Parts: sequence; structure tokens; C-alpha cells
Amino acid sequence: MNRILIWQLAFRYIRGKRSANAVPILSRISMVAIAVSSAAMIVVFSVFNGMEGLVKDLYTGFYPDMKVTAAKGKFFAADKAMLTKIKQLSGVAVLTTVIEDNAIVNNHYNKEQKVITLKGVDRNYMRVNDIRESVIGEDTVSAGIPYTAIVGIGILNDLGTDITNAYSVFQMYYPNPDNINVFANPTEAYRSLKVHPAGAFHVSDDFDDKYVLAALPLVQELLHEEGKVSSIELKIDVDREEEIKEELQQLLGSDFVVATRYEQNKTMFMVMRTEKWVIYAILMMVLLIASFNMVGALSMLVLEKQKDIAILKAMGALPATIRSVFLLEGILWSLVGGVSGMLLGVLVCVVQQQFGVVKLAGSMLVDAWPVTMNIADFVLVIVTIIGVGMLAAWFPSVRAAKAPAPGLKSA
Repeated sequence: MNRILIWQLAFRYIRGKRSANAVPILSRISMVAIAVSSAAMIVVFSVFNGMEGLVKDLYTGFYPDMKVTAAKGKFFAADKAMLTKIKQLSGVAVLTTVIEDNAIVNNHYNKEQKVITLKGVDRNYMRVNDIRESVIGEDTVSAGIPYTAIVGIGILNDLGTDITNAYSVFQMYYPNPDNINVFANPTEAYRSLKVHPAGAFHVSDDFDDKYVLAALPLVQELLHEEGKVSSIELKIDVDREEEIKEELQQLLGSDFVVATRYEQNKTMFMVMRTEKWVIYAILMMVLLIASFNMVGALSMLVLEKQKDIAILKAMGALPATIRSVFLLEGILWSLVGGVSGMLLGVLVCVVQQQFGVVKLAGSMLVDAWPVTMNIADFVLVIVTIIGVGMLAAWFPSVRAAKAPAPGLKSA
């Protein structure tokens, strides 16, 4: 039988005439339930996308597009030949060398001290890890007198130092590897570096309470690792990320580890994505429960349309044709509810984007929950509701296909 007729019948049944039975009521209830679930999926997915984007933006200041570290040990020598070869790779925009290790920072005036992560950076650091928008005061570090640093706002507050006071300084200490017997010569147990906090950054507590940025040569001297670095950080064409990583790994060999931004924060991003799929699974269960109403409504529709089924079979319709009509009916019911729900979800997301109705309590970074709509989420929801519609309609459609032909009685 003609496919066009199958579509005509399905559309005819979805419009349906008013009847005394519960089919119209149950069908509308199932559509509303699917609409609510679909809207919830779009809103929740968009919020997760927004939060993931926010976290990625925060982490760009300290986690580059790509990072090269030694496979063994903390530090390695990055000679000019190596750096030149890396710079010449297609897709590599900017390169910076960094040395990093823990140190103790101390304010002489109030004797406050804490353990921090000291990063020695060169002039390209801000081009690879752009935190300029988060910096107050100077956004560069100096290796000339006076030595300057950019400090996390949390560290600055803990030490009681001030970037506007030219006399405000603090001292950093690192174990002296040349001092073999600490007890015999305790005054030489640590090497020290005194700097003026010329700038401060405010990104998030994870970074504000942890990092101090100083000039690369000064930190290399403090760590007694002159000419060595702990990482090479790259700004790359992210659309060619995997290709660049493969070329870089082949160039450097097994003595080095090349990591993308995702691989540098694998646990965090994995947790975020797992949470998203867990929420999807929960909403999927809600959608399946909502589809039970559709099973009942379609089953009653099959009973109501027994005469129509008999006429179609008398006209030569095959059981597969009858099954297709009611299977398509279930899909259409799901699509009507699902598309309506997605439109509602889009409306909610747009309102949140424009007006920030739902606030993010306790956050200094953003006032309201961030929302980012992604086309892949819409495709996933559409596929999900079509699948649920087919699943819900399968049993009633098979039952309709098995209805006895005119003049015959079912066994």
C-alpha cells in the first residue's frame, strides 16, 4: 500500500475527532509528559555546557592548549634546536617555556608564610595562557631590579602585601641542593628570592591561593636548575589538536609526554561529562515512564479503529502496512510532545542568557547560571524521543497488525 496513505492515516489519527473514550486525553497527557522531559533535557544539558565552558575559560590561564613535560623527572633541558623544531610545526602559534615547583613564601613584616606553587615564566606566557583580563596592576614580570611577580589574590591577602605599595615585598624559599648537611649549616638550608608583587590575578580560589608567577631566569636560579624547564606550553590550532599532538610526539620521542588540555585535566572533565550522562539517564527513565501513557492510549486507539483496520485489510493492506500506520502514529505523538518541549527549553535558556533569572549563589565569577545551547544536544533529544515513540508504539502496532481480516474470527 502507498506510503503516502500511511502518512495520511497517521496524521488523520493524530488530529482525531472528539470521542467519548479516553484516547484523546491519554494521548495529550503522554505528549505533555514527553514535552516536559524534553524541555528538562535541553535546559539541563545547556546548563552543563555553560558550566563546562566556564570551567574551561577559568583553566585556560594555567592549562595551555598543549603541554610538553619530561616522561621522567621534574626538569629537562630545552635547547634552542628543540624549541625551533617545535615552533616550525604547522598549527603551533606560540610557544613558552615554564619552570614550576613548590616553594615557601614569607612576608618579613608580619611573618606570615605559606606553601605556594612558583612558576617561572617568559614574555610569551601571557600569549599562551591568557590571564590578562584577570590581572590587576602589572601584567608582566621583571628579572631586573626590582624583581617583580604576579601573585594570586588569595596569597596576596594571606601575606598582607599590597601591589600599590612600592615597598611591599615578600621572600620565597626553596631547599638548597648544595647544602649536604643541613644540621651542620642550617643557615644555608634554603635559597631565597625577594620580589615585589607588581600585579595580582583573580581567577578562582584553586588558582588564587596557589600560584605566584615570576621571571623565568630568577626562578631557574632559585631552584638551582639554570637552563632547564619543567614544561613547554603551546598555543595551537585546536581544530588540528590530535594531528599536532601526534607530530609533536614523533618529533620529541618517548622521553617526553605531550598532553592536550583535556588530558591535563582528565579527571575533572571526565567527572563533568559523567554527571551529564547520569542526568540524561535519569531523564531518560522519566521519559520511558511517561511513554507508558502512550502505550495505553495507542492500545485504545487500536481498539477504536478496528473497523478502519478491517477496511484496510479488505482493500489488500498487509499486516506490515497496518503496523507501520500505528508505529508512525506513536512517533508523531512523541515528536509533537518532544518538539514542543524543546521549544519550551530553548525559551527558558534564552531568558536565562538574556536576563540571568536563576542566580548562582556564592559565586564571584558569574552572577547567574551560565547557559550554552549545543546543536548536538538537540539531535540527541530528537533521536531519544523518536526511539521512545517507536518503543511505546511497537506493542500496539503489532497487535493492530494481528487483528483478524474481515469475515474471520481470531483464535
